Amino acid sequence: MATVRQEIPIDAPADAVWDALRDWGALHDRLVPGFVTATAVEGDDRLVTFFDGTVARERLVDLDEERRRLVWSVVDGPMTHHNAAARVVAGPEAGTCVLVWTADFLPHDVAPRMRELIAAGARAMQRALAAPAPAS
Repeated sequence: MATVRQEIPIDAPADAVWDALRDWGALHDRLVPGFVTATAVEGDDRLVTFFDGTVARERLVDLDEERRRLVWSVVDGPMTHHNAAARVVAGPEAGTCVLVWTADFLPHDVAPRMRELIAAGARAMQRALAAPAPAS
């Protein structure tokens, strides 16, 4: 099984980032706008439309408020297995955090593309969630 793990530093409080991450149906508005262009919720699933027009059905596996951890799985598409988790932890400085995004999947040969997509998603999160600079 291939794994991609990305630690994403974000200049925003952990609670604010967790609030955006846990908002299952607002992925395109709050967490990764531009990277995801639409989200439609159907029960525990969400249909996610990505920037390139790809649509994936993702199933909610776990939402752990105490640990600020969200787990989901892509249940259709070219992968024979997909499980991902994102967890928000307080950062080294006040008002910062790190979002740790891990994806396990098969087949192995999609790893280069998954690395690219997760890196693009990480950049979108940083843009969307960074606290605005204080006015001078």
